[in-house]
Amino acid sequence: MDALCGTAAPLAGQARYGLRRPSSARTRALLALVAGAALTASFAPLNFWPLAVLCPAVLMWLWQDAPAREAARLGFCFNAATFAAGTYWLYISIHGFGLAPIWLAFVLMLGLVAIMGLYHAALGYAAARWLPRTGIARWLIALPASWLLIEWWRGWFLSGFSWLSLGYSQTDTWLAGFAPLVGVYGISALLLVSAGALATLALGTRRARLIAVIVLIVPWLAGAGLRQVSWTHVSGAPVSVAVIQGAIPQDQKWLDTNKDTTLKLYQALTEKALGVRLIVWPESAPADVANDVVPYLNHLYTEARAHHSALVMGVLRAESVPAGKGGADSEEETRYFNSVLALDDTVSWYDKHHLVPFVEFFPVPHFVRSWLRFMRLPYSAFTPGAAEQPPLPAAHLQLGTTICYEDAYGSSMLAVLRHADALVNVTNDAWFGHSTARHLHFQIARMRALEAGRYLVRAANDGISAVVGPHGEVVARAREFQPLALISQIVPLKGLTPYAVVGNWLIVSLAAMALAYGLWLRQCRAHEPPV
Repeated sequence: MDALCGTAAPLAGQARYGLRRPSSARTRALLALVAGAALTASFAPLNFWPLAVLCPAVLMWLWQDAPAREAARLGFCFNAATFAAGTYWLYISIHGFGLAPIWLAFVLMLGLVAIMGLYHAALGYAAARWLPRTGIARWLIALPASWLLIEWWRGWFLSGFSWLSLGYSQTDTWLAGFAPLVGVYGISALLLVSAGALATLALGTRRARLIAVIVLIVPWLAGAGLRQVSWTHVSGAPVSVAVIQGAIPQDQKWLDTNKDTTLKLYQALTEKALGVRLIVWPESAPADVANDVVPYLNHLYTEARAHHSALVMGVLRAESVPAGKGGADSEEETRYFNSVLALDDTVSWYDKHHLVPFVEFFPVPHFVRSWLRFMRLPYSAFTPGAAEQPPLPAAHLQLGTTICYEDAYGSSMLAVLRHADALVNVTNDAWFGHSTARHLHFQIARMRALEAGRYLVRAANDGISAVVGPHGEVVARAREFQPLALISQIVPLKGLTPYAVVGNWLIVSLAAMALAYGLWLRQCRAHEPPV
């Protein structure tokens, strides 16, 4: 039994080598709050990436020997602080541009912060109750595995909120080399194991510390080597691209008096780029539904075809469908889609599938919805497109397309990669003003290019518009908050990265097995005779 389950010896080593926690409960809670808030600095635009290892390590240290209730409080403080500091910009969109009352803006923001805090409260409670109390099994196996599973769970449960997943902080480090193998959650796992190694250095025995040093070094060296590997191959000649950035402030975008001005601006910028093979507009660029600007679109289509250019544009569209099953005499209802229109040899559509809660659909009682109509549009909700849609054909490319927030769901893009040879993301981050939200969103987009091993063309209304290479490198980037046409080129790439084949299931399965081992080990040691 000793060989299988270990003995109580590590507990004795803990007393000799362990770095003691602060004796005051208030000090421990304050440290959890500070560490949680500081974690947001590991992401763009600050990019203090070592904090993605140090801050989780602080929480693991604070959890050591903490009773279950205190561990839950510490976990709540940590994650609530992370999301309070990391999603403050929601206030700008909810109150500043959405014109919701201040009290409602704070209720929604605090609601999100509380939900995120509860995830780590549950994690802290479970770690204290059911995971190994100390040793490598706790710090390098069970805690990282359970933390990763929580991160993955919140990325899809109830529509999901995957912002501030740890792996996104590493787009510019050696660990980015792991993205084509194990995706963003695999990088999160490496960071969490590294954090566990720091906790081991603070709390473990001499032997455990030696193992921790090895664990800290090896992933970074391996990542440096992997960054040099190309998992996809060139499948065609380079294609010139132009990203059209209108830079229209959100509080002016949907004013009736500005619609013609917006259309003229995009037409003028597009005309300057005619002759470029692929021209991409941002999300909902025309401040109207496509159905109401058909002559305008037809004119642009004709001009583009004459110059051998393909147009890909974010645009809203309406579709009338029978309201019921009453046959030909039944009334019709109008459905609205947030879409991308491709105009080339054929006319093709992509309809946004993963809609944004409280912006594009409202999962609240009807009496609340009048407060939550963020966009000044004549419609209150969008219809989701199909879960799987083919790539858009344009400029002899097959474009795997996402709209705005959809690019935060990497696994939902995997099916299209079997046919797509480039990626396009259209977005409108003007909802968040000049806040840091646009930088984090751009970092998420870069991770998608890394995972897919493909070029990404990103068109934003006012920033960040860019072209990203297959290794996550920024090939070209537009000046922010200025109307312009960014000219660059991309290369079509085929082939599947290991992550594109397996998705998240490999890393999630490994984490589940590691957690199961930790639970078994705690149960096993619980039945040992005292030493």
